Amino acid sequence: MKASEKAYSLIRQSEGLRLTAYRCPAGVWTVGYGHTAGVVPGMGISLEQAEAFLRQDIETAEGIVNAEHLNLRQCQFDALVSFVFNIGGGNFRKSTLLMKVKVNPDDNSIMDEFLRWVYAKGKVLPGLQKRRLAEMKLYFSEK
Repeated sequence: MKASEKAYSLIRQSEGLRLTAYRCPAGVWTVGYGHTAGVVPGMGISLEQAEAFLRQDIETAEGIVNAEHLNLRQCQFDALVSFVFNIGGGNFRKSTLLMKVKVNPDDNSIMDEFLRWVYAKGKVLPGLQKRRLAEMKLYFSEK
């Protein structure tokens, strides 16, 4: 599957756009729409580069979700791509959320699993709470 514009929009809105490198709340150097690979202090990019990084990073997240061979609706796939974009493939693969999706993608307890991923460096971040609510709502939007 491929991410729809709903996934792109959710990720853009959640990440925000910064054309100059900054440290995210987790302390990782970041630029564009949450891009972290190869980012160094002082790095600057264009809007075009930010969009290119976004496409690459979403393709990576798509590959991670697709590798699990899940039977998903588009809304579920889009929500999981946003989730993986943010938490990374390693965390996704060992998450209870993924285990529950594998058993039953329509299990309502998956809602609670999204809401567990709101911490950075041990602190609840309002931005992550907002993002997880948006991902959860998208995931269950076509039930």
